[in-house]
Amino acid sequence: MSTRIIRKKIGLFLFSDPYGGGAFQYSQSILHAALALPQNEYEVVVACAEDAWQCQLPSNSIKVLQLKRLGLLWRLFSGRLWLLSGIPLSLLRKYSHLLNTAIPKIIKENCALWIFPSQDTWSYLLPVKSLSTIHDLMHRYERRFPEVSGGLNFHKREIHYKNVCRYSQGILVDSEVGKRQVIDSYNVNEEILHVLPYIAPPYVYEKNNVLKNDLEHRLPAKFFFYPAQFWKHKNHEQLVRAAGYLRNKAPDIKIVFAGSQKNAYNEVSSLVLNSSVTDHVIFLGYIPDQDMVSIYRRARALIMPTYFGPTNIPPLEAFALGCPVAISNIYGIPEQVGDAALMFDPSNTHEIADVMYRLWTDDSLCISLSEKGRKRAAHWNNVSFQRRFADIIKLVLKNENH
Repeated sequence: MSTRIIRKKIGLFLFSDPYGGGAFQYSQSILHAALALPQNEYEVVVACAEDAWQCQLPSNSIKVLQLKRLGLLWRLFSGRLWLLSGIPLSLLRKYSHLLNTAIPKIIKENCALWIFPSQDTWSYLLPVKSLSTIHDLMHRYERRFPEVSGGLNFHKREIHYKNVCRYSQGILVDSEVGKRQVIDSYNVNEEILHVLPYIAPPYVYEKNNVLKNDLEHRLPAKFFFYPAQFWKHKNHEQLVRAAGYLRNKAPDIKIVFAGSQKNAYNEVSSLVLNSSVTDHVIFLGYIPDQDMVSIYRRARALIMPTYFGPTNIPPLEAFALGCPVAISNIYGIPEQVGDAALMFDPSNTHEIADVMYRLWTDDSLCISLSEKGRKRAAHWNNVSFQRRFADIIKLVLKNENH
């Protein structure tokens, strides 16, 4: 007599948008990993709120809950207004179905586990079992930056992450450094923390990525590349200063910035003008994923002087595409890049400039880094990520049942 296997239902909550940068890219990787789960063991349900996800979801093999119409009260509370309201979270979880008509549909799915890759408030405002994500705790470790600690940001983040740790059945972190930071910050049981290192997002491996004509003409023949929103912690200023330092030593040096014209953009553009490096720095603005592949492939190197970690996605994109990498030697980044990248102190302009000059003038160095990066990308790839993800799902469900 054959035994009927009962599949476990897994929910995936996709709430980031393409302008969310790393959160959107990470969510794409999690989506692909969820769709790769054994179909004889799992049934996947996806809840999403952005049109950008529709073209990435298979039309027949999974159930999709569209969450377009969010009530006003829910938008306010899920936007973290409740953090300042003093309303007990237990009450919000109990009555969340009254704030948003989509929530009863989510609860009705009766999933064994819901996965939240965007580290948003949904992971604990919804009364469901959750595998949540903590990408970083830089509000604690880099409190000097206003985007994570200015105004009420620090207070909001503290409450947010404490609730993630309190209500989650499992938490995904990017590295051993990230895991240790969560334990040290919130005294979390180590058993619920699961290291799932980032991989390059799926678009990196798509074919037929051809640059638009306007981008084709705006890119110089040789350039450094830094794709990052203009947050203060991204540290664009140091690259501008390094370009000024190298003006005479390497007069043909070029740096290309890709990122929306917001946050600290005006400060960076003013510094470019005042430092007399307008001929050396190019602002592309927001670049969609389909254009990023060609830019990486044409770049002399990725230069990333960020102050945030523990790890980051751009060096993984560069590795996969054979683009040499130079990056800050902070937090979990040495663990992430190994010997496949040059590293520097992000506060030391001269050190950054020296690394840039080496890359700009040494073809053999760039070739060596490109080869090492490709090998590192091959070692930890989509298959590795998906296998580790499946193991984590199984472990979280097993621990929950005990």
